[in-house]
Amino acid sequence: MSFASDTKNELARIEPEKKCCMLSEIAAYIRTAGSIGIVGFGKLRITITTDNAAVARHYKKLIKTYFDIETNLDITEGGAVGRNRKEKKYNYSITIDPENNSEAILRECGILMIREGHNFFSDGIYSGLVKAKCDRRAYLRGTFLGAGTMSNPDKSYHLEFVMNSEAMANDLRKLINSFADLSAKVVQRGKKYIVYMKKADYISDTLALMGASGQVLKLEDIRIRKGMLSSARRAMNCDSANVDRVIDASMKQVEAIRTIAETRGLNWLDPKLMETAMLRLEHPDVTIAALGELSDPPLKKSGINNRLRKIEELADKIRAGLV
Repeated sequence: MSFASDTKNELARIEPEKKCCMLSEIAAYIRTAGSIGIVGFGKLRITITTDNAAVARHYKKLIKTYFDIETNLDITEGGAVGRNRKEKKYNYSITIDPENNSEAILRECGILMIREGHNFFSDGIYSGLVKAKCDRRAYLRGTFLGAGTMSNPDKSYHLEFVMNSEAMANDLRKLINSFADLSAKVVQRGKKYIVYMKKADYISDTLALMGASGQVLKLEDIRIRKGMLSSARRAMNCDSANVDRVIDASMKQVEAIRTIAETRGLNWLDPKLMETAMLRLEHPDVTIAALGELSDPPLKKSGINNRLRKIEELADKIRAGLV
């Protein structure tokens, strides 16, 4: 299963204790995953669809608990999924008919409104449902279960909600941003409006707010592992850079020594400088510190550096014709 599916399965196991949270979550789910049809005599039927069995069971039970009604759950076979196209996919539909007070449910969820004596369907989030922090968390959870997804954090950090209208997207962005240290953005993708976040801290906090504590731990484990790998890569790159610098410096020193040897001879050098020059020619691939340990007596890094610098200066003077 994907990380998003695992997240929805965990969220589907949460049973809100407060009635206000139940209503907020149901309203969010109907708003994002539901459709409204007209049946006989202009009455309304609500159909909520999902491809997640756990989510379907969750909302059938939640609607029963809050509204005290029995809903119809239909299962239909969808297309094949999986690498070998052998795994079957199923769609689950919850239906609320007029005899189960579908119109009253739509009104209580802030979806069906009345103005100047006429019914109309609202757009966006009904403010009466998200006054308390617990209600905003429940609404966010219902919205994710209805229209949310996220990428595998092993590959990238990206959580998004796919909205059908700009008004709903903007209201959801405001709801998310009402929580401290959270920030979401909106972008249009075709006819849809996407509320998204790409920062790992924001995604982790959002999962925690919705109640997916198990997925938060998985995400943090992935972040730690990726951080360690990144640190290891940086260390390797740093080591490689250091090796490159050692090689470049050694080649420059060997070239200077050969210039002296070919023009003046190494005996022209001070005995101490000649000793260092001979060591460098014999060990062109060792570090300055290692070269100091090979000296007799052993020298510190600064001592070897001073000798090699004098050798390079003498080579430069020879090339310039100054000595």
